[in-house]
Amino acid sequence: MLGGNYWVALLRNGIGAVLMMAVFLLLDHPKFPMKKTISYYIAFVALITAGYSVWYMLDRESYVRFAGLICLVPTWIFCWMLSDDGLYLSLYKISLGFYLLSVCVFSGVDISRWLFEENMWVDILIRALLAGFIVLFLVRRFRRPFFERVEFLKGELDRFSTVTIVVSVIIASLVAYLPADREFVFSGMVRLFVIMLMAGIIQYLVFYLYYHLGMERCYQREKQLLELNEQFLYRQLELEKKAQQEAARIRHDVRHHCMLIREYVKSGDMERLLSYLDEYREDVESTKPERICANRAVNGILTAYAGYARKENIEVKMYVEVEEELFIRDIDLVAILANIYENAIKGCLDSGMKEQKILMNICQRGHKIVIQCRNSCAADMHFRSGDSRYEHDRGIGMSSIERTASRYDGETDFLADRGMFTVRVLLNQTVRQEAQKAARK
Repeated sequence: MLGGNYWVALLRNGIGAVLMMAVFLLLDHPKFPMKKTISYYIAFVALITAGYSVWYMLDRESYVRFAGLICLVPTWIFCWMLSDDGLYLSLYKISLGFYLLSVCVFSGVDISRWLFEENMWVDILIRALLAGFIVLFLVRRFRRPFFERVEFLKGELDRFSTVTIVVSVIIASLVAYLPADREFVFSGMVRLFVIMLMAGIIQYLVFYLYYHLGMERCYQREKQLLELNEQFLYRQLELEKKAQQEAARIRHDVRHHCMLIREYVKSGDMERLLSYLDEYREDVESTKPERICANRAVNGILTAYAGYARKENIEVKMYVEVEEELFIRDIDLVAILANIYENAIKGCLDSGMKEQKILMNICQRGHKIVIQCRNSCAADMHFRSGDSRYEHDRGIGMSSIERTASRYDGETDFLADRGMFTVRVLLNQTVRQEAQKAARK
């Protein structure tokens, strides 16, 4: 710090507080409406700016030494409470904001010492210009790419990465907030610049490392979906082959049917003719393709897997009531229903029970799709969603169901008890519907 009265300290602190809060808010998904959130932020900035300025006037030495680090904790707690992005991502964003604040402080103090004989107004001007440039850069260049990548960061940022970021920021802040009475030399300024640069590189590398890790996981999930679709297509091909064989049989038999009908007509035996036609109609009805519901994607998936389950002597009962057009991608329906059915068939085969069954219920309530599947499983199997004791039992299928459902603000629940495994999935169609409307605009 280069001195000044209470109002000068208030101006400096205000610039720093506004910069940190602006960085966090520009990269955040707030819990509350934006107007309400901004009002909370303004109140917090006013409170912390006034409080720190009073501290500056009462004890400048302790303020210069400790204010930078101490402000990090209450600011992060406040921002985290108003954020909907989770613990680790909130720590990343507040660390980024604090690092940028440290850059402004370091630049303002040392440039004013180097070129302008420790002029405090030059220090304030440099901080204000840098803060404005940072906010403008975030709005114009960084905010949109960040939001495009934020889902990968949410899934990948963990305790280790967060500790790495926070430690690098603390190192940078210790450099930026060295006591103001230190002797200024150009070599020292270069040393501080290198340390700040290294801290910034750590921030950059952590961001892109976990972004690419998230991308890799996403590609793995897409690969799993493609494999599921491949299995589904094989099931469909089996049904198609069966349908073609049945059609060939019918074409072969038509000639015999026509000859017999012709003989009945010639002989005038209408009673036997009508009886024969009734038998023929019953035979045709018995070979009619199964129609489970109006939606073609759901019908195709359930038909294919129900046929596969019945080949394994598994009793299948289904109640499905959905509209022909759904605001859910077919590939997502495959990911959910195919995974549920694959797990159900495997659970039945592994159960060792004589009577194995799969009970599938799908219904539509307004914009919500409710899916419930119950299947036989081993009698000694116990599992409940959210119980950390069973996290190691979670297979790829469960994770895929959860991730796909999350795209529609959905909920999932898994329960195994008394020889029955239950899967419940709730999907919200409005998410996809609103995305389509936004795309048209």
